[in-house]
Amino acid sequence: MSKSRDFLGPYRLARLIRGGSTAEVWEAIDENTQERFALKVLRESKADKAEIALLKHEYTVAKDLASPRIIKVIDMREDNGRTYLVLELFSELNMKQALRRGPESLAFMLGKIVEQSAEGLYYMHTKNWLHLDIKPDNFLVSREGVVKLIDFTISQKKKTGLSKLFHSEKVAKGTRSYMAPEQIRRKVCDERTDIYSFGCVLYELVTGKPPFTGDTPNDLLNKHLTASIPSPIVHNDNVTREFADLVKSMMAKKPDSRPPSMWEFLKVLRGIEIFNKRPRKPKISVFDNMPGIKGAEDMLLKDRGLEDDDDDEDQQVTEGR
Repeated sequence: MSKSRDFLGPYRLARLIRGGSTAEVWEAIDENTQERFALKVLRESKADKAEIALLKHEYTVAKDLASPRIIKVIDMREDNGRTYLVLELFSELNMKQALRRGPESLAFMLGKIVEQSAEGLYYMHTKNWLHLDIKPDNFLVSREGVVKLIDFTISQKKKTGLSKLFHSEKVAKGTRSYMAPEQIRRKVCDERTDIYSFGCVLYELVTGKPPFTGDTPNDLLNKHLTASIPSPIVHNDNVTREFADLVKSMMAKKPDSRPPSMWEFLKVLRGIEIFNKRPRKPKISVFDNMPGIKGAEDMLLKDRGLEDDDDDEDQQVTEGR
């Protein structure tokens, strides 16, 4: 990088964390305070009005979300023609990355991880925001089990009154492996839509694989719409019946059959065990430098999830159904 591009405003770009097709994420140092931040910077060649609008939307959603369970978005700025977000610098590991080493990588502290993830989502719902892209990639985890929810690019205000009555979506937005049936059908979404997606995440956390796969993207979507709900016990017999039943209830096809809120989910979760036998902490931590771990690359999603997942089945839907 040339000397002239070492700075954005007061921030010295110290390390490229991730490079996407439309944005880069940098670790940066405020030269005035020496504090470290993460900057999500639009690429100069890609910073069209639509991309700037998406970044502004992400800032609008996140700027008033003051919770230790949600990544703090501090500012939106422009310097030398480059628009960027200033975020707190947190863990460089997300759940998806950890799961590449198998579910045992997080199992020993999974209770804490699940509870904190649910608390972040519950807080967001109390502010009348729906995340709508809940997946393992969008939860950052520290080696102590501290969790923060990230990426609010397709988040929406909960619809009520006339906005709910006259709701219309031109395209279905989300990530195929975790989309609720009503989201796929472009119907009105509410907290229970995120609960469905979170149920898919919990299934993957205890089994190492998403609940549904498909030979084609449409096949995968149809599984969410019509396939019977799998039990995580099939792939991990250490999962308790109570937790498996809770996950299956979250993934009910009809929203009315799911827990009505994240608060209700938390009340049930706090009264049950996830595993029959508590897993031991691995001798080698997934947070250390291990083969197959890309480190900081997965800190924040590039391109709103369009390029994060390994398979096409996990990419975001761009056509309505």
